[in-house]
Order: sequence, then C-alpha cells, then structure tokens
Amino acid sequence: MSLSNAYMVGTGRMPDLFAKIRDGQAPQQVTQQLLKDWGFSSSNDRAFIPVLKSLGFLSPDGKPTSLYHEYRDHSRSKAVMAQALRQAYGDIFLIKEYPADADKNVIEGKFKSFHNTSDNVASLMTKTFYALLSLSDLKALSQGSAGKKKVAEEDARPEGPSGKEHQEKPQIQIPSLHYNIQIHLPATKDVEVYSAIFKSLKEHFLEE
Repeated sequence: MSLSNAYMVGTGRMPDLFAKIRDGQAPQQVTQQLLKDWGFSSSNDRAFIPVLKSLGFLSPDGKPTSLYHEYRDHSRSKAVMAQALRQAYGDIFLIKEYPADADKNVIEGKFKSFHNTSDNVASLMTKTFYALLSLSDLKALSQGSAGKKKVAEEDARPEGPSGKEHQEKPQIQIPSLHYNIQIHLPATKDVEVYSAIFKSLKEHFLEE
C-alpha cells in the first residue's frame, strides 16, 4: 500500500493554505515564492509543497495535477481530499476505515514503525494526517463509490419489460400452399360423364 512521510511542523495554517488552492486560479507551478505571495513566508510553510506532492496535487516538478484542479471545485473539494488521502495514506485505512481521535496512538505507532522514525517525527506525521483528514469527507467519497457501483450493477442487469430482451419476438410467417388443378374434360356429349367428374371433385376437394 502506501504511507506518506511528508509532514508540517505547524499544521494550524493548513486550512488557509488549501483555501488558497480552492479559491484562487491554478498557477503554472507552485513554488516557495508563490507561498510567500500567498502570505505564507514562514520557514515551516515550505513543507506544504512536499505535502501537496505526496497527496498527488502536484507533480514532482511542482506543477498542478488534475487532482489539484478537481479540488478547486467547492462542491467536491472534501471528496477529492478524501480520495487523495486514501491514495497517500493507504496503510492507515487498513487499520481503520474512518480514523477518529481515539485512533491517534495506533496511527502514530504505524508511522513510527513503517518509516523507522523517532517519536517526535511520527507525532508530526500523525498531526499532518489529521489536519488533512479534517479537510476531507471520507463518507462522501464512499457514497460516491457506492453510487458508481450501483450504476454499474444496474447496467449489468437484464433489461426490464421495456428492454430489448422483453420485446415481443417477431412472428414467423409460415407460407401457405395453394394448388392449381387443371382438369381436361373429355370430348363427349354424354352429360353423365361431366356430372360424374364434378361430383368426384366436390367429394375430394371442396368438402372438408
């Protein structure tokens, strides 16, 4: 899975940093100078760029990704953050699907063992994770995934009465046979001969 090792020493301004992303126009590249232009000139704010890269918001050279642009949609920003967290912190969600404050000790222990780091650094990684978690909506992401799954299941079902499978099959027309009987009457003046012929026709062809 995955477990980001990016962290910030001070996470108090993280909501303001992500608000800049959500509310402003996407730049060509996120740099330290851009952070200063946004008003984040502290040395602690520099760690924001590695955090964005670990989340998949920035490419390795600092250029905004599709995830960065999706986050700028206010109606989806929390769901997008949840998606990014599940990708960057996959091992955490194996421990708890919806991490809560009560899980901090377990999560901190996971950071410490996974990255073989000190208690202090593991604590900072944990604080960074929870700061990002507060900007997400994990259940919104789950509902969105469930909705996609439901649509896929409905698409896989046989079509209803109005569907193609339930349409009436075209009836096969069986061709009927018609007989054309030609009778060659003998040249005779005996009426009884004709009567016998027509009587025989009536008995064998005209009567059921």
